[in-house]
Amino acid sequence: MTSVLLILAIVAVVVLVIAATQRSGQARRQTQLEDARAEAQRWYERLGGQVMNLNSDDPAARQALADASERYNAAGGQLQQANTVRQFELARESALEGLAYVRAARTAMGIDPGPELPQLAGSQGTGHLTQDREVTVQGHAYKAGPRPGPDTPYYYPGGRVQGRPVPAGWYSTPVWKTALGAGAGVLGGMLIFDALFSPGFGYDGDFGDPGSDFGDGGDFTGGDFGGDFDF
Repeated sequence: MTSVLLILAIVAVVVLVIAATQRSGQARRQTQLEDARAEAQRWYERLGGQVMNLNSDDPAARQALADASERYNAAGGQLQQANTVRQFELARESALEGLAYVRAARTAMGIDPGPELPQLAGSQGTGHLTQDREVTVQGHAYKAGPRPGPDTPYYYPGGRVQGRPVPAGWYSTPVWKTALGAGAGVLGGMLIFDALFSPGFGYDGDFGDPGSDFGDGGDFTGGDFGGDFDF
């Protein structure tokens, strides 16, 4: 009888320990979830304040603010549906990307861009444009550079497109959207990137391994692809 009682007591203790551990784990996960929610909400609200209060007639600033507004709407949708830490992190990333567009817009408007932002996860290692450049690909001229201008009204905060690192900067056309498409659009977009980011082009990122099917990032004559690369 004594041994049975002892076994029952041990089992009871084990059950209590397991229950306490589970409660602790659940509490920790809930805390992490609430922290992720608060962090995403903080950046989302900051973006909203900027989007609502800024406007400009400058084409580059207006385009950057339109992109910021699009990311604000995307972040809001993600926040409404998020129920995991990872989903809240994605909403935070969308809000931060929107704020990167806001900083670009403020720069185009000639006002203080504001405090630096945390590094965007998608733009790590992609660098920034440091020189102006114009290339011709398949009969069309494309420009890019570190500053906004009449010919470069589209800002990109940096990221990877089809595995290809694309630096932050101002572009004559949002060619990254074309490269995210399919078929011929992908090929055309990647050829433009490789022409713009050839070894002679100015950027401060590491483009030695573009991670695409186009080799070292710009060593082309254009003949095999039917393109015309004017360097």
